[in-house]
Amino acid sequence: MDIRQLKHLDALASTGSFTAAAKKLNMAQPALSQSIKRLEVALGVTLVNRTSNKNDKLLALTAEGLVLHQHATLILKQIKQAEAQIRAMANLTSGEVRIAVPGMLGSFYLPSRLMAFRHKYPELKLSLFEGGTRDALRMLQQEEVDIAIITAQDLQPEFDSQLLIREQMVIAMGAEHPLAEHNAVSLNDFFDHELVMFKTGYFHREWILSQAKDLGKKPNVAFETNLINLIKQIVSQGFGITSVLEMAISSKDDILAKPFDPPVFLNLHIAWKKQRPVSQADRAFVDFLMSNR
Repeated sequence: MDIRQLKHLDALASTGSFTAAAKKLNMAQPALSQSIKRLEVALGVTLVNRTSNKNDKLLALTAEGLVLHQHATLILKQIKQAEAQIRAMANLTSGEVRIAVPGMLGSFYLPSRLMAFRHKYPELKLSLFEGGTRDALRMLQQEEVDIAIITAQDLQPEFDSQLLIREQMVIAMGAEHPLAEHNAVSLNDFFDHELVMFKTGYFHREWILSQAKDLGKKPNVAFETNLINLIKQIVSQGFGITSVLEMAISSKDDILAKPFDPPVFLNLHIAWKKQRPVSQADRAFVDFLMSNR
């Protein structure tokens, strides 16, 4: 039993005759009759009660034919819906982009780009999951999202990726902080002050802790929070310093951003699983971000 045979049966049920059904299907009547006969043989039942008159072969479905036609109606409807959905996705008039992003990118880098993407593709749904870089990596590995923005250190052989941005990591401090007079700050000097840090799961925290370990330093962590706006308020009031991506500090913030000495840069890649098919919507989103870096 195949889809064509179900379509043939449906046409017979709706027209009531082989002649009309064949015309509706744009096929020869003998071919239609043979198709229905093969279906009956395959199932081992009679699907159509055939009677004759001078003008045409009149038909009625048997009990078995009626039951099969009910199933055929549902199957053909589902196929039609599937075809319509796939065509819509191929034409980017339907679909969903699921993406996991680090908190700072979600707050400072992506909003304008997401709005521009939505303006270009208003029918596509965007599902954004914001958290630490480790959260983004985990969600991509577990296929909870289709795309994730992760650090270069998190790239794995199972991923395809493209470099999205290269951003400098800076030290954020209040205008009255003792380090404010420095043009650049060494890691040694950085660890001599109270720190405001992200919680576990953020690349910045892991990087700071690893640098402290290499230097034999013990970080003096005064505050821990994943709320970037709270971090900025604490820093602006002089209660600690932190390290963030340069994009997180704007001219409106009462915060100074000083580079490390030597400078530190973070490469962020947009990645997806090689073995997971990339949808047209995902591909459009990746291409859009790469064209609007």
